[in-house]
Amino acid sequence: MKPRLQTSLGQHLVLTPQLRQALHLLQLPALELEAEIAAAVESNPLLDWADEDMPAPTADGKAAEAPEREPERERDPEDGGDWEPADTWQDDVPGTDYGGSGGGGHADDDNDPASRMVQTQTLQDHLSWQLHLGHLSPRDRRIGAALVDAIEDDGYLRVPFADIAAALAPDPVADDEILAVLRQIQRLDPVGVGARDLGECLWIQLDTLSPDTPGRALALRIATELIDRLPKLGARGVCDQLGCTQDEADTALALLRSMDPRPGSQVGEVASDSFVVPDCVIVRRNGVWLAALATSSLPRLTIHQTYERMIQTTAGDDAGYLKGRLQEARWLLKNLEARGETLLKVVRCLIRQQSGFLEFGARALRPLTLREVAGEIGMHESTVSRAVARKYVHTPRGTIALRDFFASGIDTEGGGEASSVAIQQMIRGLIQAEDPRKPLSDARLAESLKASGVPVARRTVAKYREAMQIAASHERVRID
Repeated sequence: MKPRLQTSLGQHLVLTPQLRQALHLLQLPALELEAEIAAAVESNPLLDWADEDMPAPTADGKAAEAPEREPERERDPEDGGDWEPADTWQDDVPGTDYGGSGGGGHADDDNDPASRMVQTQTLQDHLSWQLHLGHLSPRDRRIGAALVDAIEDDGYLRVPFADIAAALAPDPVADDEILAVLRQIQRLDPVGVGARDLGECLWIQLDTLSPDTPGRALALRIATELIDRLPKLGARGVCDQLGCTQDEADTALALLRSMDPRPGSQVGEVASDSFVVPDCVIVRRNGVWLAALATSSLPRLTIHQTYERMIQTTAGDDAGYLKGRLQEARWLLKNLEARGETLLKVVRCLIRQQSGFLEFGARALRPLTLREVAGEIGMHESTVSRAVARKYVHTPRGTIALRDFFASGIDTEGGGEASSVAIQQMIRGLIQAEDPRKPLSDARLAESLKASGVPVARRTVAKYREAMQIAASHERVRID
């Protein structure tokens, strides 16, 4: 058969530098986003801070004309919430300052939820939360918990499977069972956690790219065969070992360098002296829940007009440099706009799904997973995970982490579901109402919940009670 050329049409997702930047910006909370933007303005002469009274720029850097203010209008409650700039709502959110300085509220107001300290979130917290929302069997969930506990802060799993199996004793667990759960963890956010060495870490990240990504196939071979010797081999050694051209080696190595060798470092503890800076605001107007981006999530950037005009009159290398920087600036503005739109889509979906939670608190929290939200708004689960990670929203009930809107569920006898958080609140209520001389045992608590239509095992009650740091019944006895 003679070789021949063929053309075909198809759609593939290629992780371009622009898309990579968009994903990076999406996962940043408000304070880190401000630092990222400040660094971009410092390094790119085509970026400039806009005046406070200037309308927000569009993606091409041009300031949009400020629209006239429309009169207040009634909205259909089924619409799920419209949005306006959060600074127009400051009268509705007392004691809150969204001035973009990162203060997050008045420090002298003890009742201001926005001035609360940030709860630290470890990599293990982030992974456990995602596992908890997944569709795993109880056995696989136990294996996953043991694996997550063994993953180090940089994202690597450096203990042998024998140690994982020992942690799960007395239940016997085979290596292939552990490996199957580990493969699922390695696809969580951030992609590549749970890798056992650098080559596997890079291979996992490369494998998520489109097959059409330039240099991907060769980069996968390098990660598998040559990663340990790569510093000594260099590009020329890669050509000799794998029989490729210099250009092919350079493209593959550039793609490898764009991967994250320490994915776990993307998630870590927040300094204890940091304050919550909400990314979004939720208020209620005329009986309808509305969502908006906080002012701190709307950086005032614009294209530097002087340098932009210079591109028209400059020739040679200087013109090429300025054009490149102009393209980078436009990418940043467009990706910041896309970040805001994604956050709003997620928050609006959470409003629709968890209006009872906003109205009545944790007792009304319904079971909700990343998959449900992703399916409703037409995005991937990993995108939703990035959007809610380390993000907070200011509500009339206080400043709430977006991840608190999600909860696993248990089937009730009435045919519905009750979230784990709601069940914990029910347990807390039963304990608060008990006779201090005869505290309720875990078995009695399970019976009371079953009588309410929530069939929960005694050991599940014990687990929830311990998670709330409530002592066992024999330790709660009080004799006045």
